[in-house]
Amino acid sequence: MTTQTNALDYQECMQNAALAFLERHQAEHLSDLSALLNRAINHLVNSFDVAESVATKLTSLAHVELMEIAFRQRLILDHSTETIVVIRDPIKGHCWSVPVSLIYQRVLNTPDNVRLRSAHS
Repeated sequence: MTTQTNALDYQECMQNAALAFLERHQAEHLSDLSALLNRAINHLVNSFDVAESVATKLTSLAHVELMEIAFRQRLILDHSTETIVVIRDPIKGHCWSVPVSLIYQRVLNTPDNVRLRSAHS
């Protein structure tokens, strides 16, 4: 039982490491998901000596978790203003106030924003 528990703890820890890597580096790969996933797999293999097949499986699970996190985050219009956007994660109970200028600087005004389209008003 202890060996099985240790294996599950190890897998959970390595999946969390993959998730953290994906969260940190996803903005660098907005148009190339496979490159991001390959980097995460290599990170687990090289930094934690995880077997490649296990790293691939755990990275895939971490990616699913990352997509679930992104899906549940919501814009709260009642609390947002012209200069501040409020985003809420109801599952974790977190709420963020993000300046629009920061969104422009970090997301819109970058060379790799090829997935974003300009909307003229």
